[in-house]
Amino acid sequence: MVAKRSVNNHIFSPCLFTLRLPRFQKQKTGRNSTNIFLMDTTMGQSTAASLPDPEMLTPIIFSRFTGLVALQSTRKGGKSTGDYASLNLGNNTGDLPELVRQNTLRLCTTAGIHPDMLVSSTQVHGTEILHAEAPGRYEGYDAFITDKKDLFLCIFTADCFPVLLYDPQHEAMGAVHAGWKGSAGNIVIKTLAAMRTSFGSIPGECLAWIGTGISGRHYEVGREVASAFNDDDWPFAPEGADDEKYLLDLGKVNFRQLLAAGVPSSNIECSPHCSFARSDLFYSYRRDNGHTGRMVTLIGISSGKTPGPL
Repeated sequence: MVAKRSVNNHIFSPCLFTLRLPRFQKQKTGRNSTNIFLMDTTMGQSTAASLPDPEMLTPIIFSRFTGLVALQSTRKGGKSTGDYASLNLGNNTGDLPELVRQNTLRLCTTAGIHPDMLVSSTQVHGTEILHAEAPGRYEGYDAFITDKKDLFLCIFTADCFPVLLYDPQHEAMGAVHAGWKGSAGNIVIKTLAAMRTSFGSIPGECLAWIGTGISGRHYEVGREVASAFNDDDWPFAPEGADDEKYLLDLGKVNFRQLLAAGVPSSNIECSPHCSFARSDLFYSYRRDNGHTGRMVTLIGISSGKTPGPL
């Protein structure tokens, strides 16, 4: 089911100060093709007392499209401390809301967008899709689609897989929260179908990025979860694990769903990282027993208009 909303319900109120947009530095390239970028906040000044620069993953597959902004944040470069150190962007955590707000401002400044342009939802591990026409914080959606410029669709994760979709023919895009329940419900396939209905998108012409989530090597589940998927998506857990435990590969599940929907394999890029294994870069709900922050994965097209003060 696709809901269409245009209520102007901004997530964050504007700040009382202006930040200059940063210069970008390419830091390193991942094992496959996803880049990690740093924010240069120095503007030629001393960095002795400054925070570490925010780091993010930027999909190569979208890089040739002018104005398209697509990224996944890491945990580096924010103001949060303790379990949430440091770039926690999740409001549904135990972190201080003011720190989450400041972290959001830092990330938006890095990306060159305004926080009032964000579209997000209280995610419920379902398959409801929002056709977004205005920024805001909504309830009960796990995927978004839009063809409006200056709207940036946000998915928050800490092990679940974010999937970004882009239709260059119609300049339409989608963002999907694919945990095990959403993946079992074919949320990626449903989102592509919603893009076809709303925008005329043809899956064969779409591009997709499967972001960082928990890899099959670390995602141990019981039979009740595993049985919702194909047998070869969940081999037995290693010897010594509890009986009836399996290793579920949600990255593979969503890759196959993209193929089943008609997206060519050449149009799909996958993050090479695992949120569980890389505690230096990512939050992981499972690894950290629920006491952790959230990354954001977002996509949107910038019109090039200068946003108001942050």
